Amino acid sequence: MGYYDDHYEHIRQKQKGNRRGTFLAGFVGAVLGGMLVIVAVPSLVKWDVLPYELEQTEEKQVTVTEQPKVDKSVAVDVVTQVTKAVNRVSDAVVGIVNIQEASFWSEGGEAGTGSGVIYKKEGNKAYIVTNHHVIEGASRVEVSLSDGAKVQARLLGSDVWTDLAVLEIDAKHVTNVAEFGNSDVVKVGEPVIAVGNPLGLQFAGSVTQGIISGVNRTIPIDIDQDGIPDWHAEVLQTDAAINPGNSGGALVNIEGQVIGINSMKIAQEAVEGIGLSIPINYAKPIIADLEKFGQVRRPYMGVELRSLSDIPAYHWQQTLHLPPNVTEGVAILQVEPGSPAAQAGLREFDVIVALDDEKIADVIALRKHLYNRKQIGDTMKVTFYRDGKKKTVTLKLAKHSL
Repeated sequence: MGYYDDHYEHIRQKQKGNRRGTFLAGFVGAVLGGMLVIVAVPSLVKWDVLPYELEQTEEKQVTVTEQPKVDKSVAVDVVTQVTKAVNRVSDAVVGIVNIQEASFWSEGGEAGTGSGVIYKKEGNKAYIVTNHHVIEGASRVEVSLSDGAKVQARLLGSDVWTDLAVLEIDAKHVTNVAEFGNSDVVKVGEPVIAVGNPLGLQFAGSVTQGIISGVNRTIPIDIDQDGIPDWHAEVLQTDAAINPGNSGGALVNIEGQVIGINSMKIAQEAVEGIGLSIPINYAKPIIADLEKFGQVRRPYMGVELRSLSDIPAYHWQQTLHLPPNVTEGVAILQVEPGSPAAQAGLREFDVIVALDDEKIADVIALRKHLYNRKQIGDTMKVTFYRDGKKKTVTLKLAKHSL
């Protein structure tokens, strides 16, 4: 091989080595470039793929919320002022069963049911207040307790004028006693609860809620059913539902205190949204007398009376000889011998126009003055007309049971 051949071969080998270096350099560059791409991919994925992933995530969340829910049984123990008040008094409200014996003219058995309130436990006796009309005519009285047990009761006394009665039972049957509240401070709009046995013992312990709709209401009562009012009952008005069977039950304030004894008899007619209750402050002295004496000890005059407005005007001048200007008052139709009126000198056909200088318009006004303002043994000034002349006497009131 010559010089040129050697020289050529040397150049060829050198070029071949250069190509290998170039290839190796390219290969290394490619590898490094690939590694750079791999490192860069997460950033690319983060920006390019993330919206799609978020969309997929949102779709999954929607799908989860649209899955059907599984119903679960939840026990809730609700405690409010109302439930506390009811729990405080409910065991003290009982059922009253009026049982009448059979006679030749009638069948015996249960004559009716009502409600009552256990208000006192003393020694081995417990005392219950209810309505007079609930136990009226009863041969026997049973008390149905909150647990359903029935016990015999003894009637201590009742009063037709206030429609109240008091019963006595064995104290061993009593676990809870109601607390009397103060009916004088009751306000219109105040929430109240009626507890009793509407429509019979199958609804024993029923509770209705309402408000005080009115205070100091006076309702005319016709006791002897002659069409003429004999008395004005003082009552609380409520819109809590009071139905037959609720009579004698409790009207309770939000503290669980008894502020009234419910009475359907006073209402006489069932009117939706109007219930009447005897204020407990008015009832307390009546209850005390019935419990202690078996009757209400009221002062009495010993006269039979008739309102002037119930007498034909013809008799005002012809029989009673009244001056034309006298149009209100109470005529005496009869005087009981030996009574306070007889001892004071009052006579038949005298017309009373004032008591203790307070104008008296009718029999109801006279009774309210006598029963609410006077006590047994008090003296009372009586102003009256006799034969057209105005006269005055003073009498001393005695004890009498009505």
